[in-house]
Amino acid sequence: MDTLESYRQIIENILNEYTQIPYAYGDIQTEAVFDRKSDRYVLMNVGWDDGRRVHGSLVHIDIIDGKLWIQRDGTEDGVAPELVRAGIPKDRIVLGFRSPEVRQYAEYAPA
Repeated sequence: MDTLESYRQIIENILNEYTQIPYAYGDIQTEAVFDRKSDRYVLMNVGWDDGRRVHGSLVHIDIIDGKLWIQRDGTEDGVAPELVRAGIPKDRIVLGFRSPEVRQYAEYAPA
């Protein structure tokens, strides 16, 4: 399996695991949305909580030029460490939700 295909599979496996975690309140489901053609991977929360609509992304990862750009990460512990544990090198992960000025000091790729 080539590197890009491996990255895709790792992202999908991790995000699919999140869809199995039930919410403790409301009628909310977590859905994984994968677009392999554009290399976009999103974890969405969809449902209702106390009469209010819930609809938004929890995690958004793009593969751009061979690097995993985490555009949004609303998980408790962060998805980047999970990607590293699954075998993706830190220098292939960009914390896109952080400003470029801050990214340069992170332990992950600056861009």
